[in-house]
Amino acid sequence: MGMTIEAVFDGEVFRPARPVALEPNSHVQITIETKAPEAEAASSFLKTARSLNLEGPADWSENLDKCLYGTNGQDEG
Repeated sequence: MGMTIEAVFDGEVFRPARPVALEPNSHVQITIETKAPEAEAASSFLKTARSLNLEGPADWSENLDKCLYGTNGQDEG
């Protein structure tokens, strides 16, 4: 019986991504074909920002330059 499974090598053993219908201690022959890692889905900026749980003043967005740089964003001079 032949089957193709996906697995991850943890440095010592291959760990199947899903359960495999084999009896324990079954003898198998393994052919290895490496796969490119799957790209992670891009996360939105807002989702990332919310996950950081940043604390700041209530008017942070209105006074961003002042909060970040200590200025009001206008040229001083």
